[in-house]
Amino acid sequence: MTGMELDKKRIVVKVGTSSITAENGEANLRQMDILCRTISGVQSLGYDIILVSSGAISVGANKMRLAQKPKEVRMKQAAAAVGQCELMHLYDRFFAEYGKITGQILVTSDDIEGAGSRENLTNTFDALLENRIIPIVNENDSVSHNEIQSEKMLFSDNDMLSAIVAVFCRAATLVVLTDIDGLYDANPAVDQGARLISRVERIDDGIRTLAKGTSTNRGTGGMISKLDAAEYAMEHGVDMFITNGKTPEKLYDIVDHKIVGTLFAGKKV
Repeated sequence: MTGMELDKKRIVVKVGTSSITAENGEANLRQMDILCRTISGVQSLGYDIILVSSGAISVGANKMRLAQKPKEVRMKQAAAAVGQCELMHLYDRFFAEYGKITGQILVTSDDIEGAGSRENLTNTFDALLENRIIPIVNENDSVSHNEIQSEKMLFSDNDMLSAIVAVFCRAATLVVLTDIDGLYDANPAVDQGARLISRVERIDDGIRTLAKGTSTNRGTGGMISKLDAAEYAMEHGVDMFITNGKTPEKLYDIVDHKIVGTLFAGKKV
């Protein structure tokens, strides 16, 4: 995959659980609307957009009226099944308001690793994008427990999934929307003097040390998992941005080549 030319008009957007749900796990309709409106607007500028969305387990647990987010794998898988239906219903309605069509793609590690399934998946992505349809991607949690149980499987969480999808689909840019503005030189939760790092050329031990102790409120991945995803993306030439999901409109600034959040610059391949 490293030898393939990247498409500068193709962008993968990953949205974390904390960016599209409320504290109680219910879908945050206001934020979802802003996200869908922004993605629709950027697509209308001539870009191909792929959305990797977390949140299924959280939304499903809320809809099932569970007292708390489930801990058993089988209950997480049940919540994912319920929540994925709800998320797709909402995404489909919001995108339709802006004249856009969506398609759902649920993947497992086998889909990426198997030669035959990989070809089929590539054809599906290409066909959707050629027809100006926005693919909405998640790991198939109801049949695969990689994301919800394992620490170091292929995907680990949707941060790595989004990087793999970006490389897989030859996207030049990956934008990770989370509940923090980017990578800081100290933990901003405890250090008011923490400064945002606008650009990272290489992920080394020093950069990884900065990420320790930072995490999202309700997602599975903290900054460490985002650095893993960034390293994978960078190795394959993909530029990855981390920015705050409360302001998805920053996507316009990214396509206008403005400084946004933290850019992990892809290597020239």
